[in-house]
Amino acid sequence: MATSSAWKLDDHPKLPKGKTIALIVLDGWGESAPDEYNCIHNAPTPAMDALKHGAPDTWTLIKAHGTAVGLPSEDDMGNSEVGHNALGAGRIFAQGAKLCDLALASGKIFEGEGFKYVSESFDTHTLHLVGLLSDGGVHSRIDQLQLLIKGSAERGAKRIRVHILTDGRDVLDGSSVGFVETLEADLVKLRENGVDAQIASGGGRMYVTLDRYENDWEVVKRGWDAQVLGEAPHKFKNAVEAVKTLRKEPGANDQYLPPFVIVDDSGKAVGPIVDGDAVVTFNFRADRMVMHAKALEYEDFDKFDRVRFPKIRYAGMLQYDGELKLPNRYLVSPPEIDRTSGEYLTHNGVSTFACSETVKFGHVTFFWNGNRSGYFNEKLEEYVEIPSDSGISFNAQPKMKALEIGEKARDAILSGKFDQVRVNIPNSDMVGHTGDIEATVVACEAADLAVKMIFDAIEQVKGIYVVTADHGNAEDMVKRDKSGKPALDKEGNLQILTSHTLKPVPIAIGGPGLSKGVRFRKDLETPGLANVAATVMNLHGFVAPDDYEPTLIEVVE
Repeated sequence: MATSSAWKLDDHPKLPKGKTIALIVLDGWGESAPDEYNCIHNAPTPAMDALKHGAPDTWTLIKAHGTAVGLPSEDDMGNSEVGHNALGAGRIFAQGAKLCDLALASGKIFEGEGFKYVSESFDTHTLHLVGLLSDGGVHSRIDQLQLLIKGSAERGAKRIRVHILTDGRDVLDGSSVGFVETLEADLVKLRENGVDAQIASGGGRMYVTLDRYENDWEVVKRGWDAQVLGEAPHKFKNAVEAVKTLRKEPGANDQYLPPFVIVDDSGKAVGPIVDGDAVVTFNFRADRMVMHAKALEYEDFDKFDRVRFPKIRYAGMLQYDGELKLPNRYLVSPPEIDRTSGEYLTHNGVSTFACSETVKFGHVTFFWNGNRSGYFNEKLEEYVEIPSDSGISFNAQPKMKALEIGEKARDAILSGKFDQVRVNIPNSDMVGHTGDIEATVVACEAADLAVKMIFDAIEQVKGIYVVTADHGNAEDMVKRDKSGKPALDKEGNLQILTSHTLKPVPIAIGGPGLSKGVRFRKDLETPGLANVAATVMNLHGFVAPDDYEPTLIEVVE
């Protein structure tokens, strides 16, 4: 294939071309102190253990959260989408809240297809905004909501209803009152200027709407009843009164406030979502929006009785699930990622095999390639998707398709057809999300067996392996108090952690094809996932483009 000068990579002066490289991503495999809640430590993982306790120059830790993957702060945990973007792109692109900040500051958010779509309801119907009301910056921010309301009103929204979810988790308990007062003051000004703008419903984030990982659909149903049906056990004339009153109940806190609706003088709900309305969910973080988005968007939804399913124009602040394309419309597009490592390597004749099972197939293809579908060159690439188990929770079959992925990778390596064999092994993440510690241990063991299968194939062809992860999960399965000890709930029960973590992830290189003298550099202050692309390019015998994050390796004579 002809390579234009714009895509031509320089040869690496000290590293040869032509070695088969196995690039393995262990999804949700972080590094943490060993204890009974570290499933990776407690699982039999001899392949990965040998790397960690082997040559110190070829095993290290890299950052997989916060600014290292384009998120705004070090309190922002990484996720598979941004992780694979960074792994494949070799550069750090704005993601999540930062992406929304840029879109709001430039006004670009109001020019996109998502906003244009919802704005078609402005003349004759209501704009509903649903999300977490706080300045915590983990799931949403009140200043972004304020800008969204202001911009919508300036662009023709005549009737606005806000459905608030109080926080108390990412911010201090009790701060809800101040946030509601701030929002209400903004809405009063809008009403003075002729815009019918009100808070319509609310409730605490852990009790209303914002469940995740299909843990408790009743949480989503409580929100649906208040927001769509206008029904809730508590009715108030205004939201400040609602929050103040409900917080006085014994044991009450912001996270678990019961659902409420705001009613007019006749007792009628002021803002249920009805046919023709527009709905925007303004959380930028995905995990606690996916279930709610399914209820708003899926016609064949069966998780609870919605009673009625209004025909609405719905958009998320972002797309919350790239695999499910959920929601279908969104206000802020994913980052425009160009010149990914996969594209460069293909232009330079590197043949690639990529494989995972359904739940992560898009991550090792679509997200890896910069949010781009399809092949760069179908003559040089082959992507294989192994169907994931369906109809069961992942902890019911914790081995998932790890061995099948390992077998496909092994066969691809031994075929001699591919210069790079790239896989994602999902077990430690998908089973870790269930909170089932025993099953997660089994999942980690299965992932390690797949790794060993791939290593054995690399040994046979005298190739090179690179094994890393996209973010943490299975290495810490319990919530921690400020001292780092396992946290207990009010009843004294252990609080299981089902989310990703802020832990670093390992990266290791090796194999008989690895040139002597190759080792990880010691001079990079905080290397992260984006450094992996230049590293892999080097191992293929090329030098990465100048604007890529620097390689993790050096060659010592």
